[in-house]
Amino acid sequence: MNCPAPVEISYENMYFLITHNPTNATLNKFTEELKKYGVMTLVRVCDATYDKAPVEKEGNHVLDCLDNMAKPHLYKG
Repeated sequence: MNCPAPVEISYENMYFLITHNPTNATLNKFTEELKKYGVMTLVRVCDATYDKAPVEKEGNHVLDCLDNMAKPHLYKG
C-alpha cells in the first residue's frame, strides 16, 4: 500500500505529525516513522484500525480522541 508522507506542523512550542491511518499489517513501519520523528504521544482522531498495544510497548502514549470527545468535562474552559 502506498501511503502519503507524514506532514510536520509546529505552533509555538508544540509539534504535530499528521500521518496516514495504519493497520496491524503496516504497524511496524508506522512505529519506525514515529521513532524517526521523535513522537511520544499519539492521538488517534479516526476509528481505530490497529491494536495500540505494540505502539505503547515502544514507549508511546496513545490517546483516542473519539473516546475523549464524549467526555464534556475535558473541554470546559
